[in-house]
Amino acid sequence: MGVLRWEVLLAVLGVVVPIAAALYEFVFVGRKRLGYRVQMDTTATDVVHSHHAGALQQMRDGGGARLTDPSFVLLRVENDGATPIDTGDYAVLPDDKVGLRVRFPGRRVAGMVVTELSDDFLRPCFNEDSGLSVRDGVIELPKVPLNRSAHYKVLALLERTPDGGDVPAGGFPDPEIVGGVKGGVGNGGIQRTRSRTGVSRPVVALICFLVLVVLGQVALSLGDGQAAPLDCASGRLTLSGSTAFAPVLRDAADAYRRTCPGARFTVAAEGSTDGLRALERSGHESGGESPEHLAFTDGAKGDGHPQLLPRPLAFSLFTLVVNEEAGVRDLTLGQIRRLYAGEVTSWEQVGGADRPVRLVGRYPDSGTRRTFQQQVLGGRQEPAYTSDDCRTRAPGAPGGPLRCERGSTTGVLDTVARTPGALGYSAFGQASGRRDVLLVTIDGRGATLEAADYGAYPFWETEYAHTYGEPPADSLAASFLRYLTNEVGKDVIRSHGHRPCAELQNPVLCRPAPPGLPVAATDGADGADGADGADGAGT
Repeated sequence: MGVLRWEVLLAVLGVVVPIAAALYEFVFVGRKRLGYRVQMDTTATDVVHSHHAGALQQMRDGGGARLTDPSFVLLRVENDGATPIDTGDYAVLPDDKVGLRVRFPGRRVAGMVVTELSDDFLRPCFNEDSGLSVRDGVIELPKVPLNRSAHYKVLALLERTPDGGDVPAGGFPDPEIVGGVKGGVGNGGIQRTRSRTGVSRPVVALICFLVLVVLGQVALSLGDGQAAPLDCASGRLTLSGSTAFAPVLRDAADAYRRTCPGARFTVAAEGSTDGLRALERSGHESGGESPEHLAFTDGAKGDGHPQLLPRPLAFSLFTLVVNEEAGVRDLTLGQIRRLYAGEVTSWEQVGGADRPVRLVGRYPDSGTRRTFQQQVLGGRQEPAYTSDDCRTRAPGAPGGPLRCERGSTTGVLDTVARTPGALGYSAFGQASGRRDVLLVTIDGRGATLEAADYGAYPFWETEYAHTYGEPPADSLAASFLRYLTNEVGKDVIRSHGHRPCAELQNPVLCRPAPPGLPVAATDGADGADGADGADGAGT
């Protein structure tokens, strides 16, 4: 039997056994149960002589004869089931007032009193016409209606009969109780019960069983920790492209590898355009077959690369970041465009400190740079490169604010952090984890999905995964794409400040719909293409 089937079996047992125990206890066993307990059975003999015995030395029976070998028995009669017991439930003839008869082998009843009632309304059940009596040394008890857990107690004074013999070492024999209830447990006879001062044996047994079930499941999971789930694939997969999305890919690859030990990953994040080129080269080298290679880009791939198939994967937010010495935390869209147009050279011109503006950008093949130019600068290009270190102007460079370029998101953040007055841009997830740079709001709006969804925040883009042609369904590339869209992959994506496409208003296009515009009305042609791409990879 496989591991999966053992785990299912243990889970089923862990559910079925407690349910069966509850049904047995409350439906079958507990439907009607009349019980009794002997709470005291002791002699009144003066084993150790005491002058305080008093009336105990002068006990007599109903006929006035002095008792020579008396004993006391305290008997408790109770409803020990889950259903009330009525007078008509007693297993006797309808005209018989007596419900139970109690006989004590080797002893006769010299006297009897009812000493305790669980409820005061039971008192009329023991009046003179109730059937309560002592006849021929036998106690006769009436047909007492008892609700759940209701009880009464009878104290009997007994005298040993001449033929009773000596008291056994283990004490007197148990009383013989004749009676029962119709439709009760077993044959309906009265059952001897025990005090519930501790945990009952059936409960202990049930708890031990459940503990063993849990330990068995743990043992199976630990003992077969190397067993691969059904969707695991093995081999080596290369992940290239966006540096903004690289942290997601590294964490997701690590999580997949822990689940599927046969998989190996190479994360080569060198920029969106370079990632597409690397994937295309891998496809040509594989003779046109789909290689174990995925490329990730910030935004669509644009023209070219016809063999590369895109799949919308996540919605990504980006943010501007600034060195704290700039003295600004919010910029309008107009101020940002003036800064990158070279019209603002000092932060003092936009309400900041008296510091020169330094601009830190990405290389031209960066998807983040393209997103910034399209979404924030309105399609305009960033100014020309003028410096290597963003502190000194390169020979022959044009005037205006100094501007340097970096090859990764981390490089931009590090440069902004150590350069007074520097301004740059980054994926929101990576920037929000830094304490050495400040996030800049745009027109008072921070980088949130809600703000982007309503058109109030412009700096966002769709993250795409690309394959060379259609990967085989059992390949590592297809399996990893499916993994990124299941619950674990979604958790990794969210943890880095992105949002899975499936959670957006328009999951096919994976971008916020314009306010007031129904999802079905948005760009139908592109939506169809996106749907085909998503289905093709099995994502």
